[in-house]
Amino acid sequence: MKIAQIAPLIESVPPRLYGGTERIASYLTEELVRLGHAVTLFASEDSITSAELAPCCTRALRLDPTVRDIIPYFMLMIDEVRERAEEFDVLHFHIDLFHFPLFRSLAARTLTTLHGRQDLGDLKPFYSRFGDMPLVSISNDQRTPLPHANFVATIQHGIPADLHRPSLEPGRYLAFLGRISPEKRPDRAIRIAQAAGIPLKIAAKIDRVDEDYFRSEILPLIDGPGVEFVGEINEREKTQFLGGAAALLFPVDWPEPFGLVMIEAMACGTPVLAFRCGSVPEVIEDGVTGKVVDSEEEAIAALPAILSYDRRAVRHRFEARFTATRMAEDYVSTYSHLLRMRTSNGKTQSGWPRQLRVNGGNGFTPGSIEKPLATLFNAGADPEAPF
Repeated sequence: MKIAQIAPLIESVPPRLYGGTERIASYLTEELVRLGHAVTLFASEDSITSAELAPCCTRALRLDPTVRDIIPYFMLMIDEVRERAEEFDVLHFHIDLFHFPLFRSLAARTLTTLHGRQDLGDLKPFYSRFGDMPLVSISNDQRTPLPHANFVATIQHGIPADLHRPSLEPGRYLAFLGRISPEKRPDRAIRIAQAAGIPLKIAAKIDRVDEDYFRSEILPLIDGPGVEFVGEINEREKTQFLGGAAALLFPVDWPEPFGLVMIEAMACGTPVLAFRCGSVPEVIEDGVTGKVVDSEEEAIAALPAILSYDRRAVRHRFEARFTATRMAEDYVSTYSHLLRMRTSNGKTQSGWPRQLRVNGGNGFTPGSIEKPLATLFNAGADPEAPF
């Protein structure tokens, strides 16, 4: 198949440091190329890919100090994709909803994976207006707020099987990885670690919009005993950081669309202690790859058992459920269905059957996704919520 992957321009593909959506776009693109498909990646010029790269800006917008308004760059990219649309069997978008008006007449040629939260009221009229645009959710919970949107599949994220080496030795500390923000609740992680008497290492990005929160709410807690703030780390550093941890703390307090860091920890053989929000119960197999809790007290009580989990079993479940190969195969199945629908009876079909379901290898039925458009187009905020 000839496939266009349209990625956000905030980060390169893959990102140098933090960036969930761009990272998934990279893993999917590379795996599709490996499977023999002709893939064109629309992304920033500093992206690295084995596919054909269609550069849409000179560098990742977040890292370009000359960029004041990112919307014109997205508009230019969307216009370029529209001009080239007939070259491709599938146009796979990872940029939220911004392309819908221009591509509505080509709905049957498009697929949009939504990578963030969907519980904002502003989204409902938009999805109602563009109900013919096929959508993919990254968890079942993610689609709950929009039961009438045109979700055609739930495809959970995957990462390359050889990206992280599993560590089978007991870890020496607890880990928090992702973003410093109120919804990620690093304050909970600090209190849990301190109550358990186990050192905590925090490897996290701080967006400009969260700097006040960090200074006022988190920095005073980091000054306490047993807490080390590592800062933002890159992909190569994750293996050592997660592999050396006894457990990953994932104390989120928002409708988590997926939570990429959870499967990154599993790839390292590291169990996850997570709060019951959003996709968490779909990703964590309670008692095998981690523990799902509802309070800090329950988390503290659960830690001793989690630290004794079989790290080989954690890694094996990652290999069974969350590899990039599985993710790419699920997408290829969805693309193929799109092509069949378009060509059935020799006529172009604009709609998809709502019964289509690709379940991410674990038997789930479709769920819900996507982050607010306002977040994507706030240059001071990180657009990637999956961590």
